[in-house]
Amino acid sequence: MTLAVELTEHAPEQRGDGHWFPVCDPSALVPGRGVAALLPDGGQVALFVDRAGRPYAIGNRDPFTGAYVLSRGLTGSADGRPFVASPLLKQRFDLETGTCLDDPAVSVPVYRVRDLGTGA
Repeated sequence: MTLAVELTEHAPEQRGDGHWFPVCDPSALVPGRGVAALLPDGGQVALFVDRAGRPYAIGNRDPFTGAYVLSRGLTGSADGRPFVASPLLKQRFDLETGTCLDDPAVSVPVYRVRDLGTGA
């Protein structure tokens, strides 16, 4: 089994065009820790999995500092929403929408994730 991210950034409710890029084995993801993956265009995604096993992928670049560090952030939840906090300035980004919980005018890209082994 291999997790893949859709190469087209999208709003969470939108369906993309189906261009999937394999990034890692699901066993590489541990709840509470992120993994960074390099995309073919040179961009980076930060991948996470929650305790229920649901995977998330957001852009790895912290928009406040420009550093590619979100995969190293701490995960948690606020009002039932999963987030990652940047390890640098601690802004929290919703893993489902990419919106910054501390400054809603700022967001990071969100990517759909699927398991190529099951088609889920």
